[in-house]
Amino acid sequence: MFRIRLAAAIAALVTCVAAGPGPGAPQRSVITCTNTASGTTWTIDIDYARSTVDGIPADIDAGEIYWKDPKDLRNYTLDRKTGKLTVIAASSTGGSMWFNRCRVP
Repeated sequence: MFRIRLAAAIAALVTCVAAGPGPGAPQRSVITCTNTASGTTWTIDIDYARSTVDGIPADIDAGEIYWKDPKDLRNYTLDRKTGKLTVIAASSTGGSMWFNRCRVP
């Protein structure tokens, strides 16, 4: 009985992942972000079909996109509704946070 339930759960998960973001939804989006303190701008590449941001694995849901850069170990959270991008960097002195704004389509 457990194996049947497990197989059904795996099949449902594979179906959801294979379906991607849904018909009519963008498969990929390149958006511009701005540091609200310095005015510095840069772009991030969000691939919804592969669940990545700039090639880094990301958790993408209807409200947020979250990823952790393995190079600098910073945590990024993008609010998909408001465009607020929060960057958290841990350090031995307590870490720091940066607040940015992105133009989300």
